[in-house]
Formats: sequence, C-alpha cells, structure tokens
Amino acid sequence: MARCEVCGNDYDMCFEVHAQGVVHVFDSFECAIQRMAPVCEHCGVKIVGHGVQAGRRWFCCAHCARSEGADAIVDRVGIPMQQGA
Repeated sequence: MARCEVCGNDYDMCFEVHAQGVVHVFDSFECAIQRMAPVCEHCGVKIVGHGVQAGRRWFCCAHCARSEGADAIVDRVGIPMQQGA
C-alpha cells in the first residue's frame, strides 16, 4: 500500500501524479488539489479550473486579475462591462 503525502492515509488505491520531474502520491483528488493546485494571487482560493494568467501571475478569474491591474483580461469578448463590475 502507499501513503498519501497530504493526509498520511495508508491506502491501497492511492495514485501517483508525475509533475516537473517529481512523483507525488495521493489517496484522493482533494489531497492532490490541496498540494498541487496554484493559488489565486488576489483572493487566495485554489485554482481548480483553467484560471487566468497575467504575465507570470495566476488568478482564479478575470475579476481577480483585473483587481490586480490586469485590465486586458475579460470573462467574455463582445459584451459590454456593467458599471461596478
């Protein structure tokens, strides 16, 4: 059996994630997300989906990116932004 590197569970169905030359072992996607998902540089949530990148910075959404000065990032193209959005 293998041991999850996040929670320490010794579990026969652990899985490996190979990333940037390192092998990680987890017992659940939740543990994998906690260890490997990037963090939004504005609000601090784990970025589980695609997220958005502005230069070398990562954000969970266009709103957070804009809040940090990345004015060119939008959620949708061709739809006027509402006041206060």
